Amino acid sequence: MSTYDYDLLTIGAGSGGVRASRFAAQYGAKVGIVEQQYLGGTCVNVGCIPKKLMAYAAHFHGEVEDARGFGWQVEKAVFDWATLIANKDVEIARLNSVYRRLLDGSGVDILDGHAVIEDAHTVLVGDRRLTSAHILIATGGKPTAAEFPGSEYAISSDEFFHLDALPARSVVYGGGYIAVELASILNGLGSEVTLIYRGAQLLRTMDADLGVFLVEEMRKKGMRVLLDTRIEAIDAGEQDSAGCAVRQVRLSGGASLDADCVLLATGRAPNTYGLGLEAAGVTLKPNGAVIVDDQFQTSVPSIHAIGDVIDRIALTPVALAEGMVVASRLFKKGADSAREMSYDNVPTAVFSDPNIATVGLTEQQARERFDDIRVFKSSFKALRHTLSGRDEKTLMKLLVDAKTDRVLGVHMVGADAGEIVQGFAVALQCGATKAQFDATIGIHPTSAEEFVTMRTPID
Repeated sequence: MSTYDYDLLTIGAGSGGVRASRFAAQYGAKVGIVEQQYLGGTCVNVGCIPKKLMAYAAHFHGEVEDARGFGWQVEKAVFDWATLIANKDVEIARLNSVYRRLLDGSGVDILDGHAVIEDAHTVLVGDRRLTSAHILIATGGKPTAAEFPGSEYAISSDEFFHLDALPARSVVYGGGYIAVELASILNGLGSEVTLIYRGAQLLRTMDADLGVFLVEEMRKKGMRVLLDTRIEAIDAGEQDSAGCAVRQVRLSGGASLDADCVLLATGRAPNTYGLGLEAAGVTLKPNGAVIVDDQFQTSVPSIHAIGDVIDRIALTPVALAEGMVVASRLFKKGADSAREMSYDNVPTAVFSDPNIATVGLTEQQARERFDDIRVFKSSFKALRHTLSGRDEKTLMKLLVDAKTDRVLGVHMVGADAGEIVQGFAVALQCGATKAQFDATIGIHPTSAEEFVTMRTPID
């Protein structure tokens, strides 16, 4: 019989922590999970889910405009921010209750409070001292803010989802996926948006063509995009007629602009502060990320970590897969208990307007790893926009190893990119070749068929 209170005590009830806890319990372990805020973590509460719901709302603006070209006489559409936020909050509350039912149904104890790790097997939660054979850190990440004079007048992505009203003029600072997604949402809902990035290219970790193409399309939609530009300071400004503070944003080069909302989306950091990890002997990276091995074990053998807190790939499905590796390794019996995690061909989408999706290697990565690659690229106006009148284009790109003919990367900017590329992720996982793409019959007329009809490489 175990001398510990639990076989597994998980700190953090986000997607990865909940998945690991549920399956560990189903494998026979006695499991507790500690959460100080809300169930579901960033994704459910201030990330993937509310963002996608609000992106849907933003796209309706374009849908209404496009309908005229197809014969619909549409009255002027009126958007109500309060209705969107209220309905979004109802859905988030529902998902929180779903997570609670899943944990309860699996027999996992839910412990409310802040956890501090005292040693390899002891966790303090409020005034309760709990022991566990294994401890799992799944505390996720949190927004980091650029620091400059007046940065306290800005908000982060967390606050964005709880704004009282849609800002008339918005400044979004950042060039990653969060920045372009939230800027697109604000723009689509009717805010006058300026996206500012200190670098020369948006989405710099993705294939270079994607960020360049996205800027062109965002500008067509009326968004102002300033590259190679920094925010030097934010001044409190004067109150407008409605009693709201108007911020003055001072930029590098001497220019300035007024904004009702300044949103900083300059990065996220692992959420490890105040957990007692270093005192317990857990080794961290300089940015606070927990260092783990291939089995997600830390420098303390009984302590493990998964998800955004280890700073590998910050995606919900990745955290879920990592959680399954830990639960299986520690508690599942049988030959399939030695589950492994692969980070090859992890697909991802950016719900900007237009959408972006990608799987596999970027062109730069492919050139670094392979002697000879072939690049296939196509840019075109989708059939829909031949009648909508919108000057919107779609970009598709394939990267192929010239020696083996294996497809190395699939990249897209355009409507429903995530839905389209998910299927091609299966093909890459199976090692598909360009010849197999070419032999696949396309579905006509769709944008997706372009991926199986590109015949002439540009390089």
